[in-house]
Amino acid sequence: MDHIKTGKQIKHFRTKMNLTQKQLAELLHVSDKAVSKWECGNGCPDLSMFPALAEIFGTDIQVLLTGALDQNEKENGNMKKLHFYVCKDCGNIITATSDAAVTCCGNKLHASIPRQAEEREMLTVQDTDGEWYITTGHAMTKTHYISFVAYVNDSTVMLFKQYPEWGVHINLPMYRSGKLMWYCSQCGLLWQKISPKRG
Repeated sequence: MDHIKTGKQIKHFRTKMNLTQKQLAELLHVSDKAVSKWECGNGCPDLSMFPALAEIFGTDIQVLLTGALDQNEKENGNMKKLHFYVCKDCGNIITATSDAAVTCCGNKLHASIPRQAEEREMLTVQDTDGEWYITTGHAMTKTHYISFVAYVNDSTVMLFKQYPEWGVHINLPMYRSGKLMWYCSQCGLLWQKISPKRG
């Protein structure tokens, strides 16, 4: 932990929240001189104070400890570049429209890298009365299964959670062209193009 970087982070968040050193000190039950000392890099809060600091500032403890504030460029809102983060411990699914620092179950998650499905891996898509009916012959055992299926285009995402030992049977309103993306517990994130048939 770098005292100077951590101090700069504390000052950054304190001023962003329009708090004086005295106000922050009162929230933490310390003296305003202690806060001043931290911000100057002449000391650092006790480790037991970091959870309270993170909660006050609405940030992650890691951001305060490392002193690194990774800011993304402003997102243009294109859902086609959606990132999927999947926790291998609990199965939690988190999405983000740009890179994010994501943790779950104490583990840092990395965005799953999608790969285009080979023909034998593709989901079966049937047009049925203005809907797409999606199925697959993919294994759905306790250890090898599809965790979710998502329809993604430039402005929309629809996510359908799936469960081991259940079959994949999804009715999806027929929208414009996009991608079907799905996450397999062993194969990772796959995708295929999907588009309505031209009449």
